[in-house]
Amino acid sequence: MDILTSLVVILLIFPWLFPIIVLLIRLDSRGPVFFRQKRVGFLGKTFWCYKFRTMYVNDYADTRRASKNDPRVTRVGWFLRNTCLDEIPQFINVLLGQMSIVGPRPHMLKDTQEFANLVSNYNFRNMARPGITGLSQVRGYRGPATSFESIVRRYQWDSWYIRNVNFGLDLRIMLETGLLMIRSLFYRDKAVPLDNKVYQRGESLVTVKKIA
Repeated sequence: MDILTSLVVILLIFPWLFPIIVLLIRLDSRGPVFFRQKRVGFLGKTFWCYKFRTMYVNDYADTRRASKNDPRVTRVGWFLRNTCLDEIPQFINVLLGQMSIVGPRPHMLKDTQEFANLVSNYNFRNMARPGITGLSQVRGYRGPATSFESIVRRYQWDSWYIRNVNFGLDLRIMLETGLLMIRSLFYRDKAVPLDNKVYQRGESLVTVKKIA
């Protein structure tokens, strides 16, 4: 599914969407069109993750995650982030075998270490290939993790996904991601309702505790 979906996107969508996004980024701000960053992937191995650049060129891109109303984000960058279009280049990562369409979102190195110090067994989420989209994202946990609770909840959903992954679940997450992208065109920063019962099926989420 990963290979087939990536080929379809690259062959049918890249040829017309890439030039539009590239032009918008060029007109909006100076700097490269693409942004690459070391991320943590399957079994903790690092890889170069590709995105469209959404910020002005700055010295903190690899150490400071984006925040709400972050002044580093460009006008076009806000649109790309809100619609998840900045992640489109990651279909190349999928073809390279570094990512999947669906899976836990890959963190930058600093965040991975920081979150692992807060949540026990956090690296369990690396037992699956990272995804362009994931269960945490469609459950409402998109964007930067701004609190301990949001870090824990993302980990809980990612862990639940790894324990219950199946083809049907991946298809559902992909469909909900598409609907989320469409909704984001009309509602800025609108939270996605959390329908936990859809995925729990009577099974409780994994327990996570803070390390003292």
